[in-house]
Amino acid sequence: MKDSFGREINYLRISVTEDCNHRCVYCMPANAVPRSWTAMKDDDIVEVVEAAASLGITKFRITGGEPLVRPGIVDLCARIHDVKGVKEVTMTTNGTRLKEMAKDLKAAGINRVNISLDTLDEKKFRQITRGGDINKVLEGMDAAFAAGMDPIKLNTVLIGGFNDDEIFKLAELTRSCPLDVRFIELMPIGDVHQFPEQAYIPCSVVLEKVPELVRINDKAESSVTRLYKLNNGRGRVGLISPLSCDFCGSCNRLRLTADGCLKPCLHSFEEIHIKGLHGSELQWALKLAIAHKPKAHAALSATERSQSRRDMNRIGG
Repeated sequence: MKDSFGREINYLRISVTEDCNHRCVYCMPANAVPRSWTAMKDDDIVEVVEAAASLGITKFRITGGEPLVRPGIVDLCARIHDVKGVKEVTMTTNGTRLKEMAKDLKAAGINRVNISLDTLDEKKFRQITRGGDINKVLEGMDAAFAAGMDPIKLNTVLIGGFNDDEIFKLAELTRSCPLDVRFIELMPIGDVHQFPEQAYIPCSVVLEKVPELVRINDKAESSVTRLYKLNNGRGRVGLISPLSCDFCGSCNRLRLTADGCLKPCLHSFEEIHIKGLHGSELQWALKLAIAHKPKAHAALSATERSQSRRDMNRIGG
């Protein structure tokens, strides 16, 4: 289906839980209490996927919180993958449980994953995640490779004064390893952490620190990502710039929160409650969300915060 601005909406991001085994400072409050009782049941999520697929949505991404902490997540992924009209099911994860689950996820239809990794420094990783173990993530990444997932993408949130000194080292991973490293500008969303103004740095800093990067085009890649490559690099470097570069004109997605709300835009306050809807009512709600997609989100900066009323872990990114 097309929205009122002519954009083809073919992508639904599904948050299956608000909970996570990390507490990243830009995503989730340190003392956040799991709200598993509010999460949609497997049958309800599958019904939403069926309704979305009937309207032409073909791509689905499973997110959280951390999706792999949800009980029965492998079976749920398999059920979503088997829905008629679904062409792709992917996942964003912190990677800590991939060592045990990657093989089963691949068999369930998850052919590729995005893994959150904001630093390669063990001490800084514990700091940004409030206690996480980077070795579990690296082992999970190895397990994803071994399972045959392709491509594997690392999502790195750029934070001035925290990891901007690691940009070159992170980009260098793509020279010898067939993965994508995607630098994402820090977004002023939620109230979980008040970053100083200098933390909000543009993705152009990546090109300044790694001048060897050359722009490439990939029609299969999402239009929100600008792709680059190192000379003889096996992987790619992606830049995602929600603050410094507006890509709303090509946005093709909706978001479903774990507690059953459709968000036409990540940064909008508007939500459409669909929990408990079935059949034609559910289809109508999806059509309404598509019709209500704004032309663009409001300005975002160190002083202009997102209009969303949720922290990131309660949206799914």
